[in-house]
Amino acid sequence: MWELKIAEGEGPYLYSTNNFVGRQFWEFNPDGGTPEEKEEIKKVRQNFKDNRKKGGFHACGDLLMRMQLMKENAIDLTSILPTRLSEGEQVNFEAVTTAVKKAVRLQRAIQAKDGHWPAENAGPLFFTPPLLIALYISGTINTILTEEHQKEMKRYFYNHQNEDGGWGFYIEGHSTMIGSALSYVALRILGEGEDGGDGAIAKARKWILDHGGASSIPSWGKVYLSVLGVYEWEGCNPLPPEFWLFPSAFPFHPAEMWCYCRTTYMPMSYLYGKRIQGPITHLVSSLRKEIHPIPFEDINWNKQRNNCCKEDYYYPHSFLQDALWHSLHYITEPIVKYWPFSKLRGRSLDRVVELMRYESEETRYMTIGCVEKSLQMMCWWAENPNGDEFKYHLARVPDYLWIAEDGMTMHSFGSQLWDCALATQAIIASNMTEEYDECLKKAHFYIRESQVKENPSGDFTQMCRQFTKGSWTFSDQDHGWTVSDCTAEALKCLLLLSNMPQEIAGEKDDNARLYEAVNVLLYMQSPVSGGFAVWEPPIPKPFLQLLNPSEVFADIVVEKE
Repeated sequence: MWELKIAEGEGPYLYSTNNFVGRQFWEFNPDGGTPEEKEEIKKVRQNFKDNRKKGGFHACGDLLMRMQLMKENAIDLTSILPTRLSEGEQVNFEAVTTAVKKAVRLQRAIQAKDGHWPAENAGPLFFTPPLLIALYISGTINTILTEEHQKEMKRYFYNHQNEDGGWGFYIEGHSTMIGSALSYVALRILGEGEDGGDGAIAKARKWILDHGGASSIPSWGKVYLSVLGVYEWEGCNPLPPEFWLFPSAFPFHPAEMWCYCRTTYMPMSYLYGKRIQGPITHLVSSLRKEIHPIPFEDINWNKQRNNCCKEDYYYPHSFLQDALWHSLHYITEPIVKYWPFSKLRGRSLDRVVELMRYESEETRYMTIGCVEKSLQMMCWWAENPNGDEFKYHLARVPDYLWIAEDGMTMHSFGSQLWDCALATQAIIASNMTEEYDECLKKAHFYIRESQVKENPSGDFTQMCRQFTKGSWTFSDQDHGWTVSDCTAEALKCLLLLSNMPQEIAGEKDDNARLYEAVNVLLYMQSPVSGGFAVWEPPIPKPFLQLLNPSEVFADIVVEKE
C-alpha cells in the first residue's frame, strides 16, 4: 500500500536547509494497510476508470492522500450532520454555519503533521516521459522506480488516453503529437509491448502515424527524442550554448529571460552542443520503426526542423526567428566544429555546466521545476554517469512523483506553501476558534520554517539569480525560488496570526522577518507600471519575445507584471 511521507529525508545524497520541513513523497509498503483499506483503494481506482469511460473528469480527487491523512489525524468528520436545503428554500444562518464548520474540520483532517496541506500539482502530459527517458538512458529506471511505481505510471497514462488513441498536451486537452508521441514512448519504456494495453498502444501508434509521425513533434519533443535516439539532432533547430557567454550588456543576454525559459534552454543547449544520445538498444531500434511513417534512415532531418503537427502549432515562428535559426544551422554550426571556433564551443559548454551546477546546489537538486529537472539529469548523466551530481539528482526524484486514484505522475513541483497560506487564511476567516485546535499552530510553524532565510550563495548575479532573502517559494524552503504572490500570501498569514492569542496561533514572529518579506515585494515591483512580476523583477524588453523558439507556448521569454 502507498504511504505519503512528510518531512523525512536521509541518505548521503539528500540535504536540506530546514530539516526537510515541507518535503512530501510517496513510498510503497507491501505490508501496509488493512484488507478493508486496500479494498477501498481498489474501489476508488475502479470508480475513476469507469467515470472516465463515461466521459467524466480527467482530474483526480487526491483520494489516496485524503484517506491516509484522515486516518492519521483521527478527526471526527461525521458528528456534525449536514444541513440540506431543498430547491427554493431560503438559505439561513444555521445552514451556513454548519457548512463552514464542516469545511474547517475537513481542512484540519487533511493537514500534514508539519503544518502544510499536501496536494497534487500536475496535469500536463509532457512532464513524466522526459524523466523516464533520463532514467532509461542512464540504466537507473529499475533502481529508482519499483515495479509498483511503474505499474501506477502505466495506469496514469492509460487513464488519460483520449478516445482517438492519442494524448493531449495536458489531461483535458485534445490529442497532440507532443502528448501522444511522448506518452507512447513512455509506455514502451515502462515495458508495454507494441500491442499492449488491450490494443491501446496500437491505437496510439495509429494516431501518431496518421498525423505525420513523431518527426512532426514540437521542438521540445524533438530534443527529448534526440536524446533517446529515436530522432536525430540534425532535425533540431540550433540551441547554441555560446549564448551563455554573451556579455551582460548584450540586449539578448539570457539573464534577462524569464527564469523558466532560461533554466529550460540552459540544459537543452548543453545536450544540443554535445549532441547527447543514449545507447541504441533493441527498444530504441524498435521505436524508430514504430513512430515514423518511413524508414528512419530515409528521413530528411533538415526538413524536419520546422515541421510541427498542426494539432500542436499554437505559437508560429516569426520570419525573423526562422531566419536566425537558418543562419545558425547553415553557417554557425558547421564552423564551430573546427579550431579555433571549437574552443569557443568548449568554453560555452563549461559555462553551462557551471550554471547548472549552481542551480542544482541552490535548489537542493530539485531545480526550478520538473522540465529542468529531467533535462539536468540527462546532462549530468552525460557529464559523468558515476558522478555525485547525477546521484544527488536521483535522490530527489521521489519529490516529484505523486500518486492518486488515477495513477502516478510527475509534479511540476509541489504547491505546499501556496496551499498552506490560502487554507490558513480561510480557517482564520471562519472565526470558529472552537474548531482551530492545533491547526493554526501547525500552519504557522510551516509558514515560519518555509521562509527563505538567505540569498543564493556567492556572487549570485553572475549566476543569473536574484536576491531571495525574506521570500517564500511556491513549495518549500529547499526549493529556493522566490514567488511574489506566495510571499504576499505568507506575509498576510503572519500578520493575521500576530493578532491572535499565542495559545491559538503559537509564538509571534520576529519583526525583522516581516521587513525582509516587504523588502522582497518592493523589489519585485515594476518602477514603470507599479505592477508586480511573479518570479523576478520584470524586464521591459518585449522584443525578446522574438526569440521564443517554442511552438506550444506564447509569452515565455520575459518576466512581466
